[in-house]
Amino acid sequence: MKESAENYLEAILMLSHGQKPVRSVDVANELGFSKPSVSVAMRKLRESGLIVSDSDGHITLTDEGRKIAKTMYERHTIISDWLISLGVDKQTALHDACKIEHDMSEQSFAAIQKFIKKGETKNVKLERN
Repeated sequence: MKESAENYLEAILMLSHGQKPVRSVDVANELGFSKPSVSVAMRKLRESGLIVSDSDGHITLTDEGRKIAKTMYERHTIISDWLISLGVDKQTALHDACKIEHDMSEQSFAAIQKFIKKGETKNVKLERN
């Protein structure tokens, strides 16, 4: 899947946590893209079976779309939090995590998760002593 599609799905997921339904204009505003560009992307996501939209233009993720969006969000959150814990400023960490999350293999991401968990375990043991 292309990075842009993953970004759209992740944005829809994040926007769907709000109280109101998600529309293309909300996605455009969130990502800073033009409405026509978002409209084309939404059509491609619909054709790929990753989103559905109702007659009012409200966008909902399909099960497959939600799975991809959650994966991207998890990667983004874990990587950005890890970079921040290493001393990277928040803005840079968020920006870099957005780039890394799309290109990283499952194997590398799993290794980072394992490394972070080991570090958390060590910190817990140290705090108890």
